[in-house]
Amino acid sequence: RIDEVETPQEQLAQIERMATSAILNNVARGAIVLGAGVSAFQSSIYNVDAGYRAIIFDRIFGVSQTSIGEGTHFLLPWFQTPVIMDCRTRPRNISSSTGTKDLQVININLRVLSRPDKEHLSYLYSTLGVDYDDRVLPSIGNEVLKAVVAQYNAEQLITQREEVSAAVRKALVARAQEFHIVLEDVAITDLRFGTEFTAAIEQKQVAQQESERARFIVQKVEQEKLAAVIRAEGEALAAKMVSDAMAKSPALVELRRIEAAREIAETLSKARNITYLPSGNTLLNLPAQ
Repeated sequence: RIDEVETPQEQLAQIERMATSAILNNVARGAIVLGAGVSAFQSSIYNVDAGYRAIIFDRIFGVSQTSIGEGTHFLLPWFQTPVIMDCRTRPRNISSSTGTKDLQVININLRVLSRPDKEHLSYLYSTLGVDYDDRVLPSIGNEVLKAVVAQYNAEQLITQREEVSAAVRKALVARAQEFHIVLEDVAITDLRFGTEFTAAIEQKQVAQQESERARFIVQKVEQEKLAAVIRAEGEALAAKMVSDAMAKSPALVELRRIEAAREIAETLSKARNITYLPSGNTLLNLPAQ
């Protein structure tokens, strides 16, 4: 029919719509391809930050024996998976309650600075996992502390603390090397005894202080006794010397009497209510009847 015949304008519009649809389809296909390519590229790279190292797990060959350092690296998506391991030094506190050689119970706290051996990261991951330090350090720390502390008395742990710390450090470093863990520092940070032993120490200190006080009192009495003896000997020697001098020279006694009389006269002369009269009858010079 005549009304069904398309005009040239309608045909041109239909052609434009078809062209636009084809362009949009091509753009969509290109975006999908580009997105898939970007996703594949991102899946084929991974980053290793400073202080970390990577172990590659391959679905065909298993865990790689070499570790990969810092930077951006490539891998095969889906076939390979990177395992990032922290190689920085990390602190850890290990607490243990153990007994001494004299059967005293103590609570000891140990601070450890540890890191993995970079040459054996694949072994650590294959046998212990990423949390290797949580699996190993608490157990070997308690083992070493109990073995070393049992060799010392409670008093020696206080007086020989540096020696005990060195023994714990040596034993724990050697034990950790068996698991390829490097210990950079080991130190005893806290050492607490039981309440009974603490009370016994306080009583011992009080007894020592009382003993020192009693010893001081005894020494003081002995010194006072010795001083009294020396003073008595000095007085006896002085009396003997005076006696010998008087026996040899009677004039010395007269001299001492005169000096004593002079001192008495000087003292009495300063008194207000004392009047001195010369010896003999001097009252108005009257002759005696």
